Amino acid sequence: MSESTEKGRRLPAGRKADLAAYVAAAGQVTVGDLAARFGVSIDTVRRDLDQLDREGVLVRTHGGAVSVQEGERNDRELDVRLRMHPAEKEKIARVAAGLVENGSVIMLNGGTTTIAVARALRDHRDLTIATNNLRIPSEVSPKAFRDLYIFGGAVRSITQATTGPVAFTMTPGGLEVEIRCDLALIAVGGVAESGYSTSNLGDGAMMSEMIQRATRTAILADSSKFGRRLFAQVAPLDGVDYLISDLMPEPDLAAALQQAGVTILTPESATTAR
Repeated sequence: MSESTEKGRRLPAGRKADLAAYVAAAGQVTVGDLAARFGVSIDTVRRDLDQLDREGVLVRTHGGAVSVQEGERNDRELDVRLRMHPAEKEKIARVAAGLVENGSVIMLNGGTTTIAVARALRDHRDLTIATNNLRIPSEVSPKAFRDLYIFGGAVRSITQATTGPVAFTMTPGGLEVEIRCDLALIAVGGVAESGYSTSNLGDGAMMSEMIQRATRTAILADSSKFGRRLFAQVAPLDGVDYLISDLMPEPDLAAALQQAGVTILTPESATTAR
């Protein structure tokens, strides 16, 4: 019996387990590759991938799938990352919204967690929002804000965000207007004892400048980001006021954050930490 015939006769549960393991190891695969490897039809592979996507084992994409770890990369397509850890992002967003005061000025950077925050601001009023996240205008309730500004610059289609200066001018080519915010809500790709980081240099520069222009800053990162050090440093641990996550970090990282004067907020601790 050939290897492909043997694989084709595997029980569906066993085949799907093998398929999930292969996607996890490969990072990104196509439907055609999987059909050839496991000796089954393309329709069968599609059904398996759809089910594994519903179970949160992998992320279904057009023509294939990516592993959870691959999907978490900051430079992965936004629509893929929107489907990664949605429950955790919603928890973080609710805690972050609790820091936002009505009538305040806030900055939000690009990313999927800040999109969740924008949705969570539905009951707020009279906010001034400045962001490089091109999805924010369509996600935040029109009742929540008085003014909404988008930072200009080059558009990164993969992230649906702009990269450029954190600045506005009164007239084209005119002098920049000094801007400040009460709270910057910054989603990052990595949180380690060395600081907060992201995968793209331009994004990192904008995030750093947003922090510099904020009275208070909250870093947003789900627990999968703990212990990760990515390419571009955004700020040292003590450069911000809060870390908001779905879970507490591991003891060593938590101790480093606390020593740096950072308040760690989770859904369980937020009510007592404010």
